Amino acid sequence: MAEMNITFRQIRYFIAVAEARSVSGGSSAVGISQSAVTDAIRTLEAETGVMLFHRHAKGVTLTREGHQFLRHARSIIDAIADMQGGVGREQDLTAGSVRVGVTPVVTGYFLSDLLSRFRRLFPRIEVQLVEERRDYIEHLLINGELDLAVLMVSNLEERSAIDHEVLLRSECRAWVAPSHPLSDVDGLSLADLENEPVIALTLDELEGLIDGIWSKFDHPPRVAYRTSSMEGVRSLVGTGAGITLLPDLVYRPWSLEGDRIIAKRTRESLPTVDIGIAWRRLTRHSEAATLFMETVHEHRR
Repeated sequence: MAEMNITFRQIRYFIAVAEARSVSGGSSAVGISQSAVTDAIRTLEAETGVMLFHRHAKGVTLTREGHQFLRHARSIIDAIADMQGGVGREQDLTAGSVRVGVTPVVTGYFLSDLLSRFRRLFPRIEVQLVEERRDYIEHLLINGELDLAVLMVSNLEERSAIDHEVLLRSECRAWVAPSHPLSDVDGLSLADLENEPVIALTLDELEGLIDGIWSKFDHPPRVAYRTSSMEGVRSLVGTGAGITLLPDLVYRPWSLEGDRIIAKRTRESLPTVDIGIAWRRLTRHSEAATLFMETVHEHRR
């Protein structure tokens, strides 16, 4: 097997383009010319032997292989940052435990890389995870049964008793199949979607937010299917059974069956889904909890 020759610079440029969803945006983020970034991406694709991006008139989207490479690329960046921070320092032997509440969306789309980083930095600190509905996580926080929680904070109810910091703001967009007539519409409006069959995700964390978006319409949406399965939503949208509105946090440009999905911005400004870290107000954190919070801040993207 031929040895790959991939540089740290190419990985940085790739991550910048993936996050900006355009070569121009990525080049601005790293302060390098578009031609240099384009050359780096082409070299990466030649070295890996796969196409990392779908190119289109409005920018780029990651391919299935591109998403896999992005996860590895971020792990490499984190590992190098850990190494740089640990040069000349013995391994951290801090011991203890931290109880962290999480919600299903956080578990599926945000948590794994964060936990991996924390385990590398503090191998003797045990992270005790509790996955529950958001309202019950709030209850556990207020009762002192959890040290921290990582959850959707844009719809917290007990704000007088819970402090939080936003880690990630995720924009909501309309998902459609490439064959859908609206897939080629520029400047898509909510009014364009009003009479479309809707695939409704009945997942607690997101259901209220999406209902709030649809409330902008003069009439309720025409719900064709309801499902608590994120993959079910992707499959139904990908085959043209309907459209949906969901945040970029959970977007993938394909279903399990390989059908493509296009995410389109609307002319109207939609609410964001905010993922954050939360804790009971006036809490004095343990050393383990403090270190977890610091790691979360460094992991912010």
